[in-house]
Amino acid sequence: MKLIRATNYAHMSELAADYMIRQVQSAPNTVLGLATGGTPKGVYEKMIEDHHRNGTSYRKVKSVNLDEYVGLSPEDPNSYRTFMEQELFHDIDISPEHTHVPNGVADDLDQECRRYDQLIETLGGIDLQLLGIGQNGHIGFNEPGTSFQKTTHVTKLTEDTRRANARFFEQINQVPTQAITVGIKTILTSRRILLLASGESKAEAIHQLLNQVEQDESFPASALIGYDNMILIADEAALSRYDQMKARERYID
Repeated sequence: MKLIRATNYAHMSELAADYMIRQVQSAPNTVLGLATGGTPKGVYEKMIEDHHRNGTSYRKVKSVNLDEYVGLSPEDPNSYRTFMEQELFHDIDISPEHTHVPNGVADDLDQECRRYDQLIETLGGIDLQLLGIGQNGHIGFNEPGTSFQKTTHVTKLTEDTRRANARFFEQINQVPTQAITVGIKTILTSRRILLLASGESKAEAIHQLLNQVEQDESFPASALIGYDNMILIADEAALSRYDQMKARERYID
């Protein structure tokens, strides 16, 4: 794991976007694993800015999103498909048929999970996976206690996660209780992982990740321990509890 310090959210977004953009420029037919929520929004803004300013093309790029709420149609304003259309896809030249998000209203959710894993395999796997981290250490919607051997699956969202996401809904009772998420086993097949963290609310999770020695399913992000080709970009607020004395020999600043 390589640790890169950012001064703030804007700086973190700029650094992360640079990795995403260089990946696309070096491999135009790359497969990007994408995330949703507040953390990657700044990254997508920078990618759009670069596309319009420098002409970086996404025509051959394929994208695979991590998750989708169960029960929300792609047209629902709170669906992650809508989020991606509004925050990225609409403003770059990616082909709609190359963008993939789980179907949260599939008639058979288990079959949809199997289809999604097969899709990722058919695409040749994910070249660069963008991840955020939850306050409880979740990655994607893999909540504490999720087996690290899980592939794409339906998960029950914890109340902490639902409360964290309630800001995107009018009321917390509108936040779905389940989601389809790419599992940790599938995430770890990515060729490279870019993990982002910003703000004091993520400081405890980052502190635990950087100082934990062994994988533990009660802290999902610990699955990333020992994954060599990973870059963590965190701002000063997210690193405020970082124990340099314990972690300095394990990670590169």
